[in-house]
Amino acid sequence: MNEVGSGSAPSPAGPGLLERLARIESHQAIGQLPIRYAIAVDSRDLDAWVACFRPDVDMGRRGTGRAALRAYIEPLVRGFYRSVHQICGHRIEFTDRDHATGAVYCRAEHEVGDRWIVMAICYLDDYVRIDGEWYFSRRREKHWYAADVTERPQAVGFTGWDGAAEPPLPAGFPSWALFWDGDPAVEGLTGRP
Repeated sequence: MNEVGSGSAPSPAGPGLLERLARIESHQAIGQLPIRYAIAVDSRDLDAWVACFRPDVDMGRRGTGRAALRAYIEPLVRGFYRSVHQICGHRIEFTDRDHATGAVYCRAEHEVGDRWIVMAICYLDDYVRIDGEWYFSRRREKHWYAADVTERPQAVGFTGWDGAAEPPLPAGFPSWALFWDGDPAVEGLTGRP
């Protein structure tokens, strides 16, 4: 009979268990990123906001790094006074030990002058682990609509915020067109494709 701590008993913490624990820890750390992002935007803590992104974040033609990211986001968040970003769901898929992708649903509310704009958003994310910490590598916002809380999204063409682009969702989901393709009932369900 083996005694506990004698060193002769097999360890239940083999490589399989350690890998699973590391994956759970990574999942938890990635899951905090959208929450940290939302709180940082709503509290206008731009230092915390840019810290959610990898230090060398690629801003395309705007440059590289957190300073470029901050220069891009600061004028945007000055366009509305109050905001509330509510995270509604999060899917995470690992591509390897240090990379993952995800989709996060969000209901966002913004005070713009005397209007209260409500948006339904899906963020499409790429995550990377650098020196043991998880960050956003890339974040793309797609939304279904933006409308004043007193308006129906249909009544304002789903773009009720000045300067709001044509909403890419739900048509931006690859499965969307396949689902509705050829269904004559769609005509009676919406005035928009």
